[in-house]
Amino acid sequence: AGCHLCSLVVATCSSSDSIPSLPLHPPNPLRMKFDLSNGQPPDLAGEPEHSHQHSSDIHDHAHDHGHSHEHLDHPGKFLERDLPDFTGRDWTERAFTIGIGGPVGSGKTALTLALCEKLREKYNLGVLTNDIFIPEDRDFLQIHKALPNPAQIVAIETGGCPHAAIREDVSANLAALEKLQTEFQCELLLVESGGDNLAANYSRELADYIIYVIDVAGGDKIPRKGGPGISQSDLLVVNKIDLAPYVGASLEVMRRDSDIMRDGGATVFAAVKHGTGVDAVASLILAAWESSGAKKLPTS
Repeated sequence: AGCHLCSLVVATCSSSDSIPSLPLHPPNPLRMKFDLSNGQPPDLAGEPEHSHQHSSDIHDHAHDHGHSHEHLDHPGKFLERDLPDFTGRDWTERAFTIGIGGPVGSGKTALTLALCEKLREKYNLGVLTNDIFIPEDRDFLQIHKALPNPAQIVAIETGGCPHAAIREDVSANLAALEKLQTEFQCELLLVESGGDNLAANYSRELADYIIYVIDVAGGDKIPRKGGPGISQSDLLVVNKIDLAPYVGASLEVMRRDSDIMRDGGATVFAAVKHGTGVDAVASLILAAWESSGAKKLPTS
């Protein structure tokens, strides 16, 4: 029988999605009373259509490593998050951009690969990875043939503070994306950040649609810990749900806390390496792309 993990937006697991090396009845299984049969993305109609700048909540303070940090007094609210402003946007300079962030090991690169495999037949994609010192993630995606043309997968090296390149100073990312756009006339651009903490989130100057990836191996406390990535991303992906029984994580608790922290914002429970939830993530991306107006742009 298929696994039953979440009533939100994950696809039904087939028997081929099971992990052969794990026992059929894991020790101490937790409450996994979820229905995967729906498979439909959540309704986006209730999202606000305006953005807010909360300057009173954010304070810049300089450090001695070359850039400033934002000091956040609270994790922020989903319904008060900054929204992209497409007014006057020239899509020929930079296509609709999806930012994928999250802690180290949560499955960002696996999700990027899965999205490329899902979308590459119909859409012209470009991928930019933010690697800290060596282009490990770019090389992984090229080796696994994420896109037909490996030249459409590029990297920048961010150094020790990967969050700075996606929020405080996005110039290196913007330059790399605009170069990709000029060379390949992409329809969608995927940016993967380097692994970082729960406070890291994308600037709207860089990402039109923000995905934040966490995984159950970090514990079911992670959603309620909050942070801008969890509370203010457009989509939260809770990855590696197949591992929940083995790490003592309750998916029911994670779902409850995600709903609370995100005011009901879109959340996908996924097992990306087994394909679970990838269709839902792709559907949400395409819906956001279409609503932006960028999808109407003819490509050469």
